[in-house]
Amino acid sequence: MTARDQRPHILQAGPLMPYLEERLNARFSVTRLTDLPERAGHLAATGHDYTAIVTSTFLGLKPEILDSCPNVRLVASFGVGTDSLPVDHATKRGVLVTNTPDVLNDDTATMAIALLLACTRNIVANDRYVRAGEWRLRGDPPLGRSLRGKQVGMVGLGRIGLEIARQLEVFGCEIAYHTRTPRPDLPYRHEADLETLARMSAALIAIVPGGPATHHLIGARILDALGPEGVFINVARGSVVDQDAMIAALRDGRLGHAGLDVYDDEPNVPDTLAALPNVVLQPHQASATRETREAMADLVLANLDRFFADRTVVTPVVPATRTS
Repeated sequence: MTARDQRPHILQAGPLMPYLEERLNARFSVTRLTDLPERAGHLAATGHDYTAIVTSTFLGLKPEILDSCPNVRLVASFGVGTDSLPVDHATKRGVLVTNTPDVLNDDTATMAIALLLACTRNIVANDRYVRAGEWRLRGDPPLGRSLRGKQVGMVGLGRIGLEIARQLEVFGCEIAYHTRTPRPDLPYRHEADLETLARMSAALIAIVPGGPATHHLIGARILDALGPEGVFINVARGSVVDQDAMIAALRDGRLGHAGLDVYDDEPNVPDTLAALPNVVLQPHQASATRETREAMADLVLANLDRFFADRTVVTPVVPATRTS
């Protein structure tokens, strides 16, 4: 065997950012699954060689891929979301799963607020207005709205949600939130009924995990409660809102604006949504700064390094300290 062959064998689920790929290849013997012409045959023949899998929230991981690699004891994911990962299946097999929390809180919060400002102050619409020569021809555009003194409703108040709330305080917003369990340690008001929260808020920001428990949590009834002057911001998962109901509410004027970073079927955004003038769209960029993405990559590497050193990890999705 060569020295390279003696390094831990890693299965990489698909393309990752170059910064991370370069460092993975420097440390480990890496096979990228999407580069294999015949994946099933390769895994049947060599799946037992791999001891860890690296993936991302976007790439996800199918349980059958994990089952094809019987010696894998770690799935290290780039991203905070775990709805695309077989966490329960892995845990039953004694496989650790890690993600990259916390390091993206600030930038994700900043994107939520940027989308909120873009909607309330008509930033994107006014940019189009100037470029089209409308300012010269028609005078000033319609007035925007201030955030000061307005209530912003948070749908979810985890690590990122808390950071959004803290940053909104700078704008003089009142914060209320909807979660399954109240947080009496926080200075914000808990609202048990989501429809009531929407009705009382100038804006609603979704920042909850994806998955069956939150699928279409925000539907036509909630959007109607938010109302024709309301703003809906989604930096969570596309699945948490009924996308068709949202498009209809925006089109019919029952919802004022939406600022979206996530969608049902990324990267496919419906033409009916893209054509609306009262939406601001981003291509899932909430954590997409060089500093944050490199910090996320460093955390993936830290989990791998720790695992191969002592079989523990830095950021387990399911608390565990040791694998067999």
